[in-house]
Amino acid sequence: MSDRPLKLLLFDQDPIFRLGLRVALEAIPNLEVTGVVETDTTALQILAEIAQEDPKQVNLVVLEFGNGRSITSQQLGLQFCRQLKALYPNLPILLLSSVQEQGLLLAAKSIGVNGYCPKGTLLPELVAAMQEVADGGEYWFRNTEAIATPNSSLPNRDAINRISPNSPLPFYRQRNNLRLSGIAYIDVTLAAVTAQLQVPGLAVLDRAVLAGQRRELLAARWLLNRLLVSSQERQEEDIPVADGPPFTPSLSSAIQPRQTVLPLLSLGTVQFNLFASCITKLQFPLRNVTDVPLEIDIFREDKKRELLYLILQKLTEQLDELRASQLDVNQLYEVKNILLRDLWEVAITNFFGKFSRIKIGNRNIEIVNLLLQNIEVVQRDILNKIPLVFELYSYLIFQTELRIDNTSYPVLGTEAKSQSLMILENLLIQVANGVVQPLLNSLADVEIMKQNLYCREFISTREIERFRNDLSWKYRLINYIDEPKAVFESRYDLFVIAPRGIAKTSVYAPRNQELAKLSNIPLIVTLLLEFSDAIAPRLKSLLSFLGSGIVFILTQIIGRGLGLIGRGILQGIGSVSLLEKNLRRNSDRTK
Repeated sequence: MSDRPLKLLLFDQDPIFRLGLRVALEAIPNLEVTGVVETDTTALQILAEIAQEDPKQVNLVVLEFGNGRSITSQQLGLQFCRQLKALYPNLPILLLSSVQEQGLLLAAKSIGVNGYCPKGTLLPELVAAMQEVADGGEYWFRNTEAIATPNSSLPNRDAINRISPNSPLPFYRQRNNLRLSGIAYIDVTLAAVTAQLQVPGLAVLDRAVLAGQRRELLAARWLLNRLLVSSQERQEEDIPVADGPPFTPSLSSAIQPRQTVLPLLSLGTVQFNLFASCITKLQFPLRNVTDVPLEIDIFREDKKRELLYLILQKLTEQLDELRASQLDVNQLYEVKNILLRDLWEVAITNFFGKFSRIKIGNRNIEIVNLLLQNIEVVQRDILNKIPLVFELYSYLIFQTELRIDNTSYPVLGTEAKSQSLMILENLLIQVANGVVQPLLNSLADVEIMKQNLYCREFISTREIERFRNDLSWKYRLINYIDEPKAVFESRYDLFVIAPRGIAKTSVYAPRNQELAKLSNIPLIVTLLLEFSDAIAPRLKSLLSFLGSGIVFILTQIIGRGLGLIGRGILQGIGSVSLLEKNLRRNSDRTK
């Protein structure tokens, strides 16, 4: 066993199991549990932070493979392992899971997972497996090959009990294991090919080759189900089989998986892929490169990133609760503002600490309670103005098509992911602004806040007041000019995370109802814009005509006149010079 300290990140959805294992492992010398997480979003966040600070803080990830009960969770477990290997190819992964299905374990091994132990493994053997995997080796539980299938996730487990007495059960199990392991391997490869097809800007030839590979994988999966499953088992397990040859999709339809053939899409897959991309982008610089001041500009970059991570994590939990509540689309639309308020409140509570206090003079102030008193101002100025919230939630919860920029994007399409990513980034940034705004209103010039949160250029009282004044003017400009202009132009402005920092973009959205409700100064602004649009072309034509006339007068009349006068003067000067020369010659001759 290596003497190198074993530092692991433990990921499991069961809080009791997490606590028990952590307590047991912390008693072992030369072993440190760096972090214990419950969700894949939190795991990616912690690993991203560690990768920036010190990659040596973790040399092993120990995780549960789904929850061991549903095919959906196991597919998500495969996707999470694949995501980890793509982001951190040298980070070992050990499955500590209740999953015992042979095909899924083979699929996990094929995507780079380094080892497996079932839950219930004795602690000495588990620690030895952890050390072996962390040192670069592999460890697969010695009874993996002999695991039976009572707890496996077959499509219809009762089919085993309905097998004919004359059917040899071992042969059935072997055949079924071969089928499931093959399907799992095809699923992994198919997911990789589908991901490559979704890369924007792919060459036409490469796209055609990948689409062909995808059709071959679909055909192989169909044949595998056809050859290794009897007709009775097909009926019992509801495996779709056609009488004719396998369906061959076109080049465009090949990008979208067919749900009846390969149910890759699950309730959490879209969210997982989107949030993983967002976490990756949160590693970019978070400097504001727009001309619009943002409340979070006053924070140091590490504090900005911490706050955005926290909001993303709380959004994950909120979406899980919404799925469990089984609300419908109409109810979602009615509570969207309440959801944003709840997200803001829990972000403030967790970022500053529920029981944190600060002493100002003789007063001992509870920070969270003070900041939460600003809910009405924050909701009016920031939260209620966050665009496309309902569209994003509906896309993630109900997997509805994303309609934006006057186009409907299919759920699995690359465009839907890129557009929803912009909406998500803007949501995170605006909620973060809402978290900081009450701090600037109430505790902006408190020294402890400056030390813990602010970037260097905003430490002095003068710079803080200047920053607050800039924000005040920003809200006036937004309320009276920018927002009416955006409504009139049927667009929303979004703040997004670009490689160079926080940038601004805009998307089309119909806003006729808001336009009809404008009044006072915002209405005057839209009328001025309309008047400008009406008069500008005519004014430009008139100025063009007048300009052409002036140019004609200057060049053809005045210019020619000046040219004639100048020519006359030059000719006169030339004649005088010639006359002087002649006179001089004549005078020389007389002498």
